[in-house]
Amino acid sequence: MPRMLRRAAVLGATAHVAAKRGEARGAEAAQEQAAQEQAAAPEAPPAPVAAPVEAPVASAPVDYAQLTKLKELLDAGILTQQEFDAEKAKVLAG
Repeated sequence: MPRMLRRAAVLGATAHVAAKRGEARGAEAAQEQAAQEQAAAPEAPPAPVAAPVEAPVASAPVDYAQLTKLKELLDAGILTQQEFDAEKAKVLAG
């Protein structure tokens, strides 16, 4: 009987090793399949890049006090509408 027990132990150990190898091969096969699926999958298009926002062109600072004074002169009748428009254009141009 000891011979039968040894044989059973050897067969059991062999079966255990074979099962472990099968698990390892199964894991390797699963990894390989995942890699193939990933390689076959179409790539997602790159995310759009937002265009840089251009800063508004800085205009010359407006002298509101001077415009107010011109408006008062127009209202008082000291300046004509044409004179007011010409002076206002000069102030706005800087």
